[in-house]
Amino acid sequence: MKHHLKRIAAPKSWIIDRRKNVYIVRPTSGGHALGMGLPLGLVLRDVLKVASTMTEVKKMLHTKSILIDGKRRKEYSFMVGIFDVITFPDTGKSYRVAFDTKGRVIVSEINGAELSIKPCKIIGKTALAGKKIQFHLHDGKNIIMDKDAKVGDTLLLQLPTLEVKDILPLQSGAAVFLTKGDHRGDIGVLKEIHDRNAVYIAAGQEIETTRDYLFVVGGKKAAITIR
Repeated sequence: MKHHLKRIAAPKSWIIDRRKNVYIVRPTSGGHALGMGLPLGLVLRDVLKVASTMTEVKKMLHTKSILIDGKRRKEYSFMVGIFDVITFPDTGKSYRVAFDTKGRVIVSEINGAELSIKPCKIIGKTALAGKKIQFHLHDGKNIIMDKDAKVGDTLLLQLPTLEVKDILPLQSGAAVFLTKGDHRGDIGVLKEIHDRNAVYIAAGQEIETTRDYLFVVGGKKAAITIR
């Protein structure tokens, strides 16, 4: 696999200068799809600006502890994506990855109880022996539990243990975040679902979208700060 891709071919969700140089870091690990996050090296250099060059980024990753969802990562090409928590133990600062109102990848500083929770969308599940179920999550994680939940629901995980703290069902009245489509980055309240389509309310307007584009982030209100 190539370690770089052309800037002009990078996802539109990446906030980068497409005229600067020809190539940019290609994600080579991590569970997120290409347009659903950014390589860790770009987050450190171009978004948080804690390093000036990729050489500085690589040195930082090997000399300092930088955590993604509570686990240390040393790969500059590691993909950090939607709702991942980036923590710098030496400074005590943490950030959550999300989308802005234009659907671009951003990171926002978080603190308090939010440091240890992460919503993960269920994208599939597999029945196991002993009446247990393995849930496949949007970020590549797999969680086994004996409680049932539906594809499209969200598991609220405790970090770094990945204990399931709550199940947020995809249903009317739920707080939702749009992760795909023309309205990516919207935050609203789900009104109704019709087969593969759904209607949510944002800024007082009813908007129709595809059901799969919805990510439940809370009950009546979001359980996390998105931006």
